[in-house]
Amino acid sequence: MHPQPVRVRFAPSPTGGLHLGGVRTALFNYLFAKKNHGTFVLRIEDTDQTRYVQGAEQYIIDCLTWCGIAPDEGPHRPGKFGPYRQSERKEIYKKFAEELVEKGFAYYAFDTPEDLEKMREELKTEQNPSPQYNHLTRMKMSNSLTLSNEEVKERLSSNQAHVIRIKMPENREISFTDMIRGEVTFQSQLVDDKVLLKADGMPTYHLAVVVDDHAMEITHAFRGEEWLPSAPVHILLWEYLGWKDAMPQWAHFPLILKPDGQGKLSKRDGDRLGFPVFAMDWKDPKSDELTKGFKEMGFLPEAFINMLALLGWNDGSGKELFTKEELVEHFSVERIHKAGAKFDFEKAKWYNQEWIKTSTTEKLLPLVKTLLQSNGIEATTELLEKTIPLTKERCHLLNDFVGQLTYFFNAPKELDSASVLPKWDASKSNFFSSFMQGLESIPEWTNVEIENCFKSTASTHEIKPGDVQLPFRIMLVGGKFGPPVFEIAAIIGKESTLERIKNGLHTFNKA
Repeated sequence: MHPQPVRVRFAPSPTGGLHLGGVRTALFNYLFAKKNHGTFVLRIEDTDQTRYVQGAEQYIIDCLTWCGIAPDEGPHRPGKFGPYRQSERKEIYKKFAEELVEKGFAYYAFDTPEDLEKMREELKTEQNPSPQYNHLTRMKMSNSLTLSNEEVKERLSSNQAHVIRIKMPENREISFTDMIRGEVTFQSQLVDDKVLLKADGMPTYHLAVVVDDHAMEITHAFRGEEWLPSAPVHILLWEYLGWKDAMPQWAHFPLILKPDGQGKLSKRDGDRLGFPVFAMDWKDPKSDELTKGFKEMGFLPEAFINMLALLGWNDGSGKELFTKEELVEHFSVERIHKAGAKFDFEKAKWYNQEWIKTSTTEKLLPLVKTLLQSNGIEATTELLEKTIPLTKERCHLLNDFVGQLTYFFNAPKELDSASVLPKWDASKSNFFSSFMQGLESIPEWTNVEIENCFKSTASTHEIKPGDVQLPFRIMLVGGKFGPPVFEIAAIIGKESTLERIKNGLHTFNKA
């Protein structure tokens, strides 16, 4: 008998931007599926219609595509297990919720929000400051366990608003083996009677996730550790619906923590500390608020997923730079840490810089060209082919190319005079006047010829080349940065070089 083919799923809610914790969950699912020649499914968990946001589903698909981890099946690529949106599966869930009531594993509850509020107030004690709807309180409430059969039938036939809740057993140990954490055990009496079907007929996550994982033949269910407390409810549902043998293997991933390690990383932390937490820019259609993403901040997708994979996982070798193919090859769920992983934006930028360094000019060119265009700079392909290899080692983010390349296309508007003036004198001014004359007559405009002219002029003026190299750089570039100065001069051409020296002389002499 063949083992069942691996099927995993990423099941986000379409409620806004895609947090990097969500992307990491999707990535680990993708890596596991590819390593095991399995299928990676996208399922949209849109059962909470009050939180549904227009455009969020397409945005999730776009993010995964940009990261290079596009799902094999989903609303955009239907397979034979559809539909892939929970809102389109509404009728399926109701049937199973009713079946649980018939078997005595769930019950109808007719309590109004006021009833629930009253219960929380009246049953509050010092030992139990926030009472829950559970085995201790259910018999004091308005539900099919406390009302007569006639009363229940009458309320149902008159369409009185109601939910269906699971009836959690008392004093039962519920255990499962987590692929990361090992054996995990819960006491059933500590878990409340969760709602399975809401008054609007939509399922809650608890019911939907079990029904869908079964229907879609999911073999491994990976999710964040915040879902661990719900595990006993889900295990019982697999059992109560008669599917225990088909239950997927579970792994609960550790959280991505704030940089100081104190709690889960949130969008607010990113806003406060000045870094993105979403994969791509997200514009809230209701408030028009724009939240920055890693893509638009200048991250390469390869660097982004490399960084994410090593937030909470490593292959044990100490290696930090992995291509997507290498991640697939080396990945194993067992090597994911139990503890949360601190997010470090400086380290994220380090990954990106390493990836920019090793990227070919061919790969970087269209990205850099688009970036320059959006900053009003029209760059020729020919010039970019020369300048990208010279500057890429200095870029942490793609956006850094703008500052590193602008001076190749436009003369600097301002010069860093403060770095030159304290040591500027007539001898340096005379040197540059002679150097300009020398440049007029060099046989070939190459970095070697420009450097030879520079050094021989310095020798004639009895001045150290090192003393005039910084002013020369600032004349060409505007500041103390950039690749070797003679290469810059060679690339920007004779006319522009002479024009910039003339402008520099005027600026420094005037000051």
